[in-house]
Amino acid sequence: MRTDEAATHQQVAPYQQYVYAYPHKTAYRPLTPRPSVASLWENEPDAALSLYLHIPFCEVRCGFCNLFTRVGAPDEATTRYLDALERQSMAMRDALSPSARTATAAIGGGTPTFLTPGELERLFDIAESMPGTDLRAIPLSVEASPSTATPDRLRILADRGTTRLSIGVQTFDPDEARAAVRPQRRSDVDAALAAIRDTAIPVLNIDLIYGIDGQTDRSFVASIDAALQWRPEELYLYPLYVRPLTGLARRAPLVDPEWDEHRLRLYRTGRDHLLANGYEQQSMRMFRRVDAPDLGPNDYACQSDGMVGLGCGARSYTRDLHYSFDYAVDATQVRAIIDDFTGRSVDDFRRADYGFVISDDERRRRYFLQSVLQADGLATDDYRAQFGAAPHDHFGEVIDRWRRRGWLADHPARLQLSADGLAYSDALGPELFSPAVVAAMADYERR
Repeated sequence: MRTDEAATHQQVAPYQQYVYAYPHKTAYRPLTPRPSVASLWENEPDAALSLYLHIPFCEVRCGFCNLFTRVGAPDEATTRYLDALERQSMAMRDALSPSARTATAAIGGGTPTFLTPGELERLFDIAESMPGTDLRAIPLSVEASPSTATPDRLRILADRGTTRLSIGVQTFDPDEARAAVRPQRRSDVDAALAAIRDTAIPVLNIDLIYGIDGQTDRSFVASIDAALQWRPEELYLYPLYVRPLTGLARRAPLVDPEWDEHRLRLYRTGRDHLLANGYEQQSMRMFRRVDAPDLGPNDYACQSDGMVGLGCGARSYTRDLHYSFDYAVDATQVRAIIDDFTGRSVDDFRRADYGFVISDDERRRRYFLQSVLQADGLATDDYRAQFGAAPHDHFGEVIDRWRRRGWLADHPARLQLSADGLAYSDALGPELFSPAVVAAMADYERR
């Protein structure tokens, strides 16, 4: 490691959380009194909404996973969940104007393809019951796992308009899969990828993870090369973070400086390998093939205002309030939240439960963070048009600190991260969190 890189590393503590949405859901608190959903959407622009549906079920829970999900679905749990999702959609339809239109959609989890083919059909019907929603006419992203990306399910996804399928492979190395507590066979992974390509869904994204115990530069490149054989339009490279309440947290320290530096080296190895093989970097994690079709907004669009979330793990974003249901990682608490969700009536869904009020300051922080963490950066004129001031007027101390660290490139009209800045995105992002958000997140972790 170069001397200047070592100095930067000493100044920046490792951060064990992905930064892609702000404020983080652990900052949400009970809303008292509970506002009506209709009042939250009454004056919202609704000509180009994002729609997100959340399915909180997986066949297994990987050792690194801290998502809001449960393993398995006994006693017709998926049927009860879809029943509740339909009741929530009815309440949401009443809250939106008849002229509302959906411009982009995503289905995540959990694992949406955990559902049976018949349940997937019903899920798509629920989505298209929303005002102005034609899934075959807009960008639609769906998440899958190797064991559930079966031909019968994939045919339904393709027939119902899926334009992007994201599959979490994480590693093609069986020893690394075991180290990450991720039961999977290479033959199943290859069969799933072949089935996806047979469906001709336009965009395939493959998720890979770096920082797995025992992983080397060579083995990480080997996994990338195995992925490249399928010519994915997108690849996401995720750092493995060992976070509280996960399987790996019981076996490994939460922060290990030597391992963190190893993980950073793997990131640079993977980044450089993809750049040399015809991919462009869109963010710290996202790489896109240079000749991939442009089908509209990518995943980051679902973090924008005007997002309608359906499901107990989904967030909804208006200009003044982000809201959802209670959040947990612990398996028992997750099951309790899902059970509460499935027991709600239409009237229960007409009011918001948990959320975070978006002040003018939080709105600026969110816009800045979402823009600057993209490889293209933040256009200073766009920021001025939005907020009537230059970014430096609001975030001068942070911007100056990033410049001193070498995290910003030299660009006359944009705040754009340097290569090192992108590498440290998940440590850089929290420097923009407001004191209120930091305190709320810390309080959540102590509960």
